[in-house]
Amino acid sequence: MVLIHRINDKVNNHLIGSEMTDVVQFEEMVCDNGKIIAVATLNAPKSLNALSGDMIALLYLKLLQWQQQGNIVAVFLQGSGDKAFCAGGDIVHLYQAMKSEAMHLNKGEKATADPSENSAALIENYFTKEYQLDFLIHQFKKPFIVWGHGIVMGGGLGLLSGASHRVVTEKSRIAMPEISIGLFPDVGASYFLNQMPSGNGLFLALTGASINACDAKFCQLADVFITHSNKETVLAQLCQVNWSDSIPSNHMLLSTLLIKVEQACLSQIPDSELINHQVLIQSLVNLKSVELVYDAIVENDIDDKWFNRAQKSLMSGSALSAHIAYRQLGAGKNLSLADCFRMELNLAVNSGFFGEFAEGVRALLIDKDSNPSWRFDAIMQVEESVVDWFFEPRWQGTEHPLVHL
Repeated sequence: MVLIHRINDKVNNHLIGSEMTDVVQFEEMVCDNGKIIAVATLNAPKSLNALSGDMIALLYLKLLQWQQQGNIVAVFLQGSGDKAFCAGGDIVHLYQAMKSEAMHLNKGEKATADPSENSAALIENYFTKEYQLDFLIHQFKKPFIVWGHGIVMGGGLGLLSGASHRVVTEKSRIAMPEISIGLFPDVGASYFLNQMPSGNGLFLALTGASINACDAKFCQLADVFITHSNKETVLAQLCQVNWSDSIPSNHMLLSTLLIKVEQACLSQIPDSELINHQVLIQSLVNLKSVELVYDAIVENDIDDKWFNRAQKSLMSGSALSAHIAYRQLGAGKNLSLADCFRMELNLAVNSGFFGEFAEGVRALLIDKDSNPSWRFDAIMQVEESVVDWFFEPRWQGTEHPLVHL
């Protein structure tokens, strides 16, 4: 315990400035050679650091500033508290707009109506700003560390996935559980799920299965495993690095530091569920339609807690979301990162208008009855024309809000 206090003192002694807001804390730590490490902390622990519109706006502007600030050599992004880095987007707030204007289609109707301009602007603005932030992190030139401790889901994974140095811990719990709320795997998932070993991205998209640190390294969502108790050690050592003026050299210096710390922690990394289930996953998802994949997963009678939870999530989730995710990942295989975000914005705005997303949020987070009334009762009942509607372009050419990515 004494050692930890000394490390904390070391970090605090290097602190040259901090800026506290309601939802994000920004700090700058001076290193031994005069360079600066910029630290951003998502500061909403009661909501598991859910990514609000205000949080997105603050982070985006500060990251633009830090990218241009010559004496800053690296960015460190973390979550407040010990439970979560970021549990996803602040969809409870977004629900209010969706509730007032969503179609709430009755079965058999076609998806033809649009919401009011005010509601449309709120939904479009939230997802546009979120995707711009995620894309900025993907493209950030300086070393960018995300400390992915605890719950990392949805929007939190959007922040983690784009970082140059992605750290996971013994408590990391990672998932894209959008099927449970009538959405689809967004925040760049069309891109990063397709980068995983074959079949894993589709399985995680359809089941929302939770994975751990070892899984994250296996499927290329994380770079290093470090126990959470070593975070202050890492921050202190960052201040001791002899940083250079070369961005490529600084990337190498950071990688060397993190890998060295990781070596002392690897004995504590959990077993990989994905690796242990590879043969099974490959056999289930290598089929020619989402209906066949769905049936293969839910009808498998293996007695396995992790896989059984994945089955349950798929069966209780939105059949429409399963269809959208299946087509989305197929389309994403041939798209650039920027085009993936543009496709996802189109899907996200349409999802905000349709009603399925609003119903999923209501059941899980508003009324908390865990009994959503999905648009379709079964995977075979989903109408192809409805899925087509989600992919119809809302904007043409330069009109797209993300045209400049």
